[in-house]
Amino acid sequence: MARQARVKSITGIYHVMLKGIDSRNIFMDDEDKVYFMEKLKRAKEMGEFKLYAYCLMDNHVHLLMKEGEELGVSIKRITVGYVRFHNQKYGRTGHLFQNRYSSETVEDEPYLLTVLRYIHNNPLKAQMVKSLAEYKWSSYQNYLNAYDGIAEYVDADLIKSYFKQVSDFEKFSCEVNQDNCLDVSTFVKYTDDGIKAMVKENQRYSKIMSLSKTERNECIQIIH
Repeated sequence: MARQARVKSITGIYHVMLKGIDSRNIFMDDEDKVYFMEKLKRAKEMGEFKLYAYCLMDNHVHLLMKEGEELGVSIKRITVGYVRFHNQKYGRTGHLFQNRYSSETVEDEPYLLTVLRYIHNNPLKAQMVKSLAEYKWSSYQNYLNAYDGIAEYVDADLIKSYFKQVSDFEKFSCEVNQDNCLDVSTFVKYTDDGIKAMVKENQRYSKIMSLSKTERNECIQIIH
């Protein structure tokens, strides 16, 4: 089946998501995230795209970016080297990311800010931290630093033009919201191996439930 053509953004800005195949983790430790950020920085230099936000979660990545070269080429620059690193480190082969990437266009200022806030709030909504500033693998802290003249990784000027003071940016970022953007749960697509694993698990569950109560209790004791 032919791959469906991606919608082109009039502004050139996209919300991109990279997701682990079968929702598996793509980052196992901080070293993995550091290496990914190195690949992201290098790809940004070579592809001349602008990066407005990022967030690295265990099994997916969010990027808010304005393409320089063609978007798919830039994403390939990021992912190919990281997959090679990951597979060598963990002794695995094959695909790491589900498909190439998922993306949605960002065509206006309100949605640009919505996506930015949504990306930065990922760790908070996942209850990984109690405040946005605690999470070191998103661009939120980069923006706080940018107001002090230190802008690493992100191209902060566009977003700063909407929030003249850092307190305004913090207030907007922390507002209670119902932001709904491209999300990891939107793209649940399993590989053949993933489906087989789920079927096998369901079959095992059915067999256990067909046992007598005494036999089930014995199985539970063995499992634990």
